[in-house]
Amino acid sequence: MTSSVPTLSRIRVGSAPDSWGVWFPDDPQQVPWQRFLDEVAEAGYEWIELGPYGYLPSDPEQLREETARRGLKVSAGTVFTGLHHGPAVWEKTWEHVADIAALTRAMGAEHLVVIPSFWRDDKSGEVLEDRTLTAEQWRDLTVQTERLGREVRDRYGLGIVVHPHADTHIDSEENVSRFLDATDPELVSLCLDTGHYAYCGGDSVKLIETYGERIGYLHLKQVDPEILADVVADEVPFGPAVGRGVMCEPPTGVPALEPVLAAAQRLDVDLFAIVEQDMYPCPPDKPLPIATRTRRFLRGCGA
Repeated sequence: MTSSVPTLSRIRVGSAPDSWGVWFPDDPQQVPWQRFLDEVAEAGYEWIELGPYGYLPSDPEQLREETARRGLKVSAGTVFTGLHHGPAVWEKTWEHVADIAALTRAMGAEHLVVIPSFWRDDKSGEVLEDRTLTAEQWRDLTVQTERLGREVRDRYGLGIVVHPHADTHIDSEENVSRFLDATDPELVSLCLDTGHYAYCGGDSVKLIETYGERIGYLHLKQVDPEILADVVADEVPFGPAVGRGVMCEPPTGVPALEPVLAAAQRLDVDLFAIVEQDMYPCPPDKPLPIATRTRRFLRGCGA
C-alpha cells in the first residue's frame, strides 16, 4: 500500500525564536536562549534562525558548540531596514547588517532575511510615517535593496530574502508585485511569509505560481480569519493584533499550508520552510507543545 502523503523532498523545515515568543534580544518576558535551543530540538526541528541579534550567543564558536550538541543548524539571520529613506540611512543600515551577516556566514547559513521598517509602531500604534510610499521613496527602496543584496553577496556570500510584513510598505499583493517587478532577480529574492501575506490579503499559492523564480525562502504561518477581520475593521497595529491571537497554530487558520508546500515543491529548488507563530509575549510553557504538534502536522504534509 502506497502512502497518499506527498514527499516534499525539496523543502527543509525549521523553526525560529519567534515561535517561542522571542521578539527582542533581551526581554524578561522571553524564555532564556538555552531553553529555546533545548525545546526546538526536542520538538523535532533540525534548522533554526538566529532571531533578534543578541538573543542567541553572538560568538560563533560558542553558538556552533551550543547548536551542534543539540543537532541544530542555522538557516538564516534577520536584519531590519528602512531603505526607502534612501542613501542617507545606508551607513547606519550597514552597521546593523554587517555583524549579523558575519555571524550568519560563520554559522554556515546562506540567507539573510530582510524585514522592512514599520510605518506605525508595533507596540504603541503611533503612526511613524505615511503608509503609502511616494514614487521617489519606491525608487530609493528598490535601488538601496539591490545595493544591500550586492554588498551582502560580495562581502559575505549570502543571498538576501526580503520579507513582506504587516504594517510595512511591502505588504499587499500590489506592493509585493511592484517591489519584485522593480528589483533585479540576481540580487533580490523574497521570503514569503504565508501568515503575513494572508494578513495583508495576499494569496501565497498565486504568488509562488506567478513569481516562482523570486521565491528564495518560506516562513510558514497562519492567521485566524475571524480575529483578522476584527483587527482590520478596528485598524489594530500588528503588535496588539498578535496579542489578540491573530497568528494561530496550524492547521487551524489560513492559508492552508498543504497547497503552499505543494506549490513550493513544484518549483523544484531547495527551499527552507521555517515555522513562525508570532506569540509575543506568551507563557514560557506554551511554545513547546505547539511546536511539537506543528512539526507532527508538517510531517503529515510530507515535510
